[in-house]
Amino acid sequence: MKAVRFHEVGGPEVLRFEDVEQPTPGAGEVRIRVAASAFNAADNGMRAGFLPIPVVLPHVPGYDVSGTVDALGEGVDGLSVGDQVVGFFPMERDGGAAEYTIVPADRLVTAPTSIPLADAAGLPSVALTAWQALFDDGNLQAGQRVLINGAGGVVGKYAIALAKRAGVHVVATASPRSEEAVRAAGADEIVDYTATDLLSAVEGQVDVLLNLAPIDPEQFAALVALVRDGGKVVSTTAFMATPSDEARNVTAATVFVLPNRERLTELVSLVDKGELKVEVTRRIPLAELPALHAEAAAGRIPGKVIVLAS
Repeated sequence: MKAVRFHEVGGPEVLRFEDVEQPTPGAGEVRIRVAASAFNAADNGMRAGFLPIPVVLPHVPGYDVSGTVDALGEGVDGLSVGDQVVGFFPMERDGGAAEYTIVPADRLVTAPTSIPLADAAGLPSVALTAWQALFDDGNLQAGQRVLINGAGGVVGKYAIALAKRAGVHVVATASPRSEEAVRAAGADEIVDYTATDLLSAVEGQVDVLLNLAPIDPEQFAALVALVRDGGKVVSTTAFMATPSDEARNVTAATVFVLPNRERLTELVSLVDKGELKVEVTRRIPLAELPALHAEAAAGRIPGKVIVLAS
């Protein structure tokens, strides 16, 4: 079978599109005939060696995967050959940038039926990140207010939709280029961060500040003033500290997305009900994944890219 692997960490040139042996599932595992994997920023970081997730080399990237169950390992219940599934794979194990891949059975849920199976790979980690940030780390409740900084990205639009569904008032930052998409996602208020100072533009305090964008640490710290006493600051930017304000009991949390089969099942259900939209910006064949990494390393990857296995 074909797969993309890196045998050493480094630039995009370390990726190889090559023939590898088809894997065999062990106990509790499932082999998937891959429909697609999704490219994520963490794939770039793991390949480059600056994201501290231990992997065994050579490594197959791609931890958001959709496909069809092809073989079952011993002791697997609740799944059958032919089932269409989607999952958020263990990041330290080989991923889905291959024609076939192995995954623990407990990482898989039934794929959405309302969208193409390949597109379903765009759902797991980004939607789980949004949910975890808002409700697990942010503890948002109906009737509260959230400020989402960097709402124009993929996670941001999931966060807007999920917050609105929960009865939360959403204030979102966006550039003119992403304003229409942020409005369509359901934001109540939109602030053009390219033309307006957030501290003066946001009227009243919020219960949660969710940061999804690279931001100057001093500017980030200043935004804590927009959070009410006892509120939360949540951030997905793990490369820098999330600020807090102990004097006002404003606490901080940095999101490290975790697998959650029950939650992913619920997110799939929301997709099939039409309450969540799976955004796919582009679809590419597996052989073009090294070139996509090169684009990402140069800072030129907007939106969600799906890598088709065949």
